[in-house]
Amino acid sequence: KVGAQNMHFENSGAFTGEVSPTMLKNMGVEYVIIGHSERRQYFGESDLIINKKIKAALEYGLKPILCIGETLEQRELGIEQETVRNQLVNDLDSIRNCSEIVVAYEPIWAIGTGKTATSQQANEMSSYIRTVLSDIFTKEDADNMIIQYGGSVKASNANEILSQSDIDGALVGGASLKADEFIKIVNFGN
Repeated sequence: KVGAQNMHFENSGAFTGEVSPTMLKNMGVEYVIIGHSERRQYFGESDLIINKKIKAALEYGLKPILCIGETLEQRELGIEQETVRNQLVNDLDSIRNCSEIVVAYEPIWAIGTGKTATSQQANEMSSYIRTVLSDIFTKEDADNMIIQYGGSVKASNANEILSQSDIDGALVGGASLKADEFIKIVNFGN
């Protein structure tokens, strides 16, 4: 299966440097990452833009992987759950069909820093995310949604992370650039 790292919410127009949902679909792309922390930080993507992208992905038959997560400052202030809830509520506003949506929890403080959330922290937040999803949709919908963890997943911690009860998969970043490392992570799921 093929996934893309981003897409624009408009299907056509002068959006230099962007790719449309139809272009992705025509290339055989099935999944598209939306709301990654780097897109939010470096490209100023707001929850409104992310919501438009999710709607466009679903409209054109793509499966969005919605990334959400908190900064170190938000975690230290004790507002990590509030932050994640607000992202989910706003990013999924007026979306009724969630069967094709994947949610990836990426603690921003653990991306590219070498810091990693403990497997317990990752599982607790994934469980909380599922609770919020059941508030937005239904409990049955939330139970059927895939929740991934994406915070410095590597071969040395993948088994522990992927064995958690509320983590269904991994959104692998830097470790995916090293073939041997990535193969080890993929093999944990088999």
